[in-house]
Amino acid sequence: MTNSINSEIRNRKSEIDRCYVYCRATVIVTVTLSKKVRIMAHHNLKSGYSRLVDRLNRFPQGAPPSELLNKILKILFTQKEADLVSLLPIKPFSAEKASRIWKMDVVCTQKVLDELASRALLVDVEENGKSVYTLPPPMAGFFEFSMMRLRDDVDQKVLSELFYQYLNVEEDFIRELFTKGETQLGRTFIHESVLSNDNALHVLDYERASEVIKTAKAMAIGVCYCRHKMEHVNRTCDAPMEICMTFNSSAASLSKYGFARKVDVAEGLDLLQLAYENNLVQFGENVRERVNFICNCCGCCCEAMIAARRFAIMNPVHTTNFLPVVNEEKCDGCGKCTNVCPVEAMTLVTANDPHKPKRKKAKLDEDICLGCGVCVRSCVKGYLHLISRPERVITPLNGTHRAVVMAIERGKLQHLFFDNRVMWSHRALAAVFGVILKLPPLKQALASKQVKSRYLEVLINRLGY
Repeated sequence: MTNSINSEIRNRKSEIDRCYVYCRATVIVTVTLSKKVRIMAHHNLKSGYSRLVDRLNRFPQGAPPSELLNKILKILFTQKEADLVSLLPIKPFSAEKASRIWKMDVVCTQKVLDELASRALLVDVEENGKSVYTLPPPMAGFFEFSMMRLRDDVDQKVLSELFYQYLNVEEDFIRELFTKGETQLGRTFIHESVLSNDNALHVLDYERASEVIKTAKAMAIGVCYCRHKMEHVNRTCDAPMEICMTFNSSAASLSKYGFARKVDVAEGLDLLQLAYENNLVQFGENVRERVNFICNCCGCCCEAMIAARRFAIMNPVHTTNFLPVVNEEKCDGCGKCTNVCPVEAMTLVTANDPHKPKRKKAKLDEDICLGCGVCVRSCVKGYLHLISRPERVITPLNGTHRAVVMAIERGKLQHLFFDNRVMWSHRALAAVFGVILKLPPLKQALASKQVKSRYLEVLINRLGY
């Protein structure tokens, strides 16, 4: 099945290249290429990927320029594709709109778009019988998608090594993704099995991974990007691999092209239980409606957990509304809770027991705790229980709400207002708006809690986004 899919992808790619040449390229009829033409070709090769990096950084969550990033993009995109994709808007678009932007025949445009979607570089969704396309950000997006199934049309070992260097060694990308602004990409879900009857009264439906599974229009399962990447660099653990959950439009697009397989509610709930049994943390999209992904994370391989440890004081991952409490009088310091904590929030300290000088007890660092409840599940003696946090964590309404708030906080709101910057006027307006955003009074007003949590939410609901 996989070989046939990859063969089909290669055939399509060849056809797209021919179509691109016919519809897009300027044919230079000459006997020999001059040195000047060769220099221009080299310049275009370099600048196409550079323009794609600029385009990716119009997302609220971008990708810092790096030679490693260039190498990653050159594996995933051809030069011609990078050049075209750099022109695509942030908002969803049709083949007709892309055709106008690219100045390309609609039929050829459709083939290029479908080819990119078949490699999970675009997400396509059917609306009213027509395909609507979106360029996903690098994360959560096409970085993960590239590793969500085994494939031979790209060298996944080389890609994994580049991902590891770019994300885990250089750190600029992870710092940029997880620590800018107050509103982050993802949030933690509570381990539902450890909730007491009293706790359960305070958990809303969108805070339950089980409810996301039950209410999603579509659900698909793929290979865990993080553990797959770590496997290629000999750093993986033995946690389940095929357990990465996607929902709704993402699930429909990824399953369409074989990057994930569709599952029903029953299998989805079984996989969630498997994640609980392996002490994996549910890290999902930071929205209340139409959640598109839930990762089942281990502390050793997964980017979100690694970021939560490295940049803990910057709160890179939104927590649940709970905190574990240690029964200090009874805790015997067995260490099971410290062994399973993915962010090292639980440690062992001396119990200061004069009758048992060597006795230890568990101690929680509330400032870095995710509130996932994994430690409570591991404490078979019942010396840990959950309490509600003093203040509830605010979760954006949906993807549009989150993107706007993240853009406000990161100074990128102009990219959402002036999306397709092909015309000079768009670029000029975007630049002006970017300057305005840097003025302290306006920035404070835009970033105020009232604008973020009330005004935008009401506006989005009224506009039907």
